[in-house]
Order: sequence, then structure tokens, then C-alpha cells
Amino acid sequence: MKFEAVIGLEVHAELSTASKIFCACATKYGAEANTQTCPVCLGLPGTLPVLNEKAVEYCIRAGLALNCRIADFSKLDRKNYFYPDLPKAYQISQYDLPLCRDGFLTLASGKRIGITRIHIEEDAGKLMHSPEGEGFSLVDYNRAGVPLIEIVTAPDLATPEEAVEFLEKLRRILIYLGISDCKMEEGSLRCDANISLKPAGAETLGTKTELKNINSFKALGRALAYEIERQAELLAEGKTVKQETRKWEEAKQRTLSLRSKEDTQDYRYFPDPDLVPVELDQAYVAAIAASLPELPEAKKRRLIEEYKLPEYDADLLTGSRHLADFFEAVLKDYCNPKAASNFIMGELFRLMGEEGLAPEALALNPAHLADILRRIDQGELSVSQGKKVFEKAFRTGASPAEIIAAEGLRQISDEASLRTVVTQVLAAHPQSVNDYLNGKTKVAQFLTGQVMRETKGQANPQLIKELLEEELAKLRP
Repeated sequence: MKFEAVIGLEVHAELSTASKIFCACATKYGAEANTQTCPVCLGLPGTLPVLNEKAVEYCIRAGLALNCRIADFSKLDRKNYFYPDLPKAYQISQYDLPLCRDGFLTLASGKRIGITRIHIEEDAGKLMHSPEGEGFSLVDYNRAGVPLIEIVTAPDLATPEEAVEFLEKLRRILIYLGISDCKMEEGSLRCDANISLKPAGAETLGTKTELKNINSFKALGRALAYEIERQAELLAEGKTVKQETRKWEEAKQRTLSLRSKEDTQDYRYFPDPDLVPVELDQAYVAAIAASLPELPEAKKRRLIEEYKLPEYDADLLTGSRHLADFFEAVLKDYCNPKAASNFIMGELFRLMGEEGLAPEALALNPAHLADILRRIDQGELSVSQGKKVFEKAFRTGASPAEIIAAEGLRQISDEASLRTVVTQVLAAHPQSVNDYLNGKTKVAQFLTGQVMRETKGQANPQLIKELLEEELAKLRP
């Protein structure tokens, strides 16, 4: 029997606010354990939470970008469960009245993936387990109370590839919005996946399992592929799939059962009595909508249409808002979009990779790259010299003019002086000249190299080629 997978995602993104969602504690990643805490986020008796307005704004920004309806009225609820990383023994979240509902995100295929809801909630602390056999765990509450949005999709995804594409597109949008850095390695973007199988063509869904806290695109794809195969084998053997929560073991490339899956009633949701409802007027929402940046897909389409870039180039350049902005800043001073794109995708990507730099950490002045590209076009610099100047500018921040002056990296394009060097080289290598005149045309590469050596690599390669052909033609019998 053939089976079809039904997949839904629950994506948690930490919001890039300066303070936590219900108190003034800092949200900086990597601080010493338990140094960014207070009585409110530790849940001490007598404390009262106060909602961070920025967290509400950021959730609305996400909702608008993902085509959601924004609720005029929503509330915050207590989600009750007991776990060591939850100091209050409940999490403040949203249940039946979230801020955002009924949105969608469109995949490259044109398939529309529904977004059931987006709501705000607080993060839990972080457990750190001792090495196997030592038998203890430590908890860091710095993360407790950090604001999150949870983005819940409809069960519209059918393959691991679609799930990965959805998450990649979602991450790109959140970064463009400036509401989350989405660093999966730091836990600021995490994903749970719900998956079930049903007989091909059937309407009734199968029993689902939840894959918890997946923290990379590759892990998401592998975990879903493994779970599809595992469930298909069980169903083919006439066995049942348990409703449970499982985790992905990267080292062993398998999912492992953690616990039976909780139902909604197990959390005993009720409105938080310490927080008033959130009521929004349309002018406030409209102002947020007006402030949204150009989003990745729209920017990609515009780069293709306005600058005639190939889709491949536009896709890479819009992978980061900072990178796309850098590209367009270069074009303010340089008029060849494709040449700029090629240089960025080649040299800039190479140097960023060597330094481990993210686009948002890029300090390079785009006017410097425009200057280098103009000098290459005008023959003042060879391509190789341009790359050297660019690398110096990238690493030091110095201007191309300063680097060229310091390094003596100016291309020689004076015809008279180069012709003199060419005739000297030909006179110094009579055997090579004779070989060329007898049909061994590859010798021209050797002669070009000799001219470059005599000019310390600064001669214009195209001009050398032309002058060599002219002078050699004079020597033919």
C-alpha cells in the first residue's frame, strides 16, 4: 500500500527585543548563567508581569508579512506543565485568541502553505545535562522570559523537501523584518514537526507524532524522511503508530521516543489573571504595515526585472537583506549590475567564507567596490589586481586609491612603453619566436608571461596580446 505524508510545522523564533517579554531583564545571548534574571522571570511570589509592547509589534509584523488577519482583541493564557526549566510551573502563552490567524506562505512551486496562527509567548530556561553516568542537570534561567513567536502551519506540507523550503523561506522573511536573528545554532529559531501517514488518496489523517526541537534545515529533512519510513514500515506490518513526542538523534540518524504526546486539555489553559487583554486599533496596525520592508520574494523579482539579473544571481543576493542592500548600494556608483553581481558572488562570498562573516557583519564600504569595478572597466586595474585591491579593502577598510598608491598596483596601458617591452622580450627569446612562426602558437602564452614578468604583472593583458600579434606578424618572412 502506498502512503502519503501529512506534515505541519510549529516554528519558534526568539524576538530581537532588548528586554524580556514581561520584565526588564536583558536578552543578550551568551551571558554568564543566571545573570539575566529577576523576581518576575523567576516567578517569585508577589511579582507581576508587564507585557513588552515591542514583542506585540514584532508579532504583528510577522503576521502582516505572512498574510495573516490581525486580531483586534487577543489575550494571554497560562499553559500549565511541570518541568525544571519552567520556574513558574506554567508558561504565559496564547491559546484560543492569538494575535494573528489564517495566513499563508507560497513555495517556489506555487503551492500555498496555510499558517493557522502566530502568537506570542515566553521562552523557558535551558537545561544542561551532566555527562552520562554522573546523574545531575543544571538549569540556566537567562532564557526564561525571552519573547517568542510561535508560527503554526496547517498540515499542508507533503514532503521533507517542502518542509525545508518552507522553513528556509520563513527564516529569510523574519530576518528581513528585523524581528529575529534566527540563529539556529544559538537556538533563536527552533522547529517542531508533526507528521502522520495516510493511505494514498484517503481523507482521514493518520496518527501523528511530534518531532521536537529540530535546530537545522538538514536535521529537519533527515528527521522527517526517517519518520516517514518508520511509520510506513509499522503500517505495512499492520501495527499502529503511537501518538507521541520523539526527538532526532543526529549522531545515530534516527528518531527516539521521549514521551506520550500531550493533548490540549492536559495543559489546563486559562486566561492569565495578571495580564490585561491586548486590544489593537486599526491605525496602529496600519502604521506597522506601512513600515514593513520590501520582502525577499518581492526584492528578488525586482532585481530580475530592474537589473536583468539571472534568477540564480537574484536568489543568492536576496538571501540576506544586508547583502541585497549592499548590492544596490554598489549600483549607485557603478552601472553594470551583472559585473557587480559576479564580483560579489565570487570574491565577496569567498572572503566572507574565509572569515566566517555573516552578511550583517559586513563592514565593507559599497562605494569602494564600485570604485574598483570602474577602475577594472577603464583598464586602470587588471582583474587580478582588482581582486587584490578588493581583498585589502575588505580586510582593512582602506580606500582603493590608498591601496593602489601603497601597493603600486596600477595597470600599465600605455601602448608605446608596452611595445618597447614586447620587442625586447621577442629579441631575448629568438627560439620561441621561431617556434611561433613555425606554427607553435601556444608559445604566445610563454611570451605573454615574459612581458608580465618584466612589467611586474602590471601590464594590460589584452594590450599585450594585441602588441605581440602585431610585432610577430612583422617578423614573418
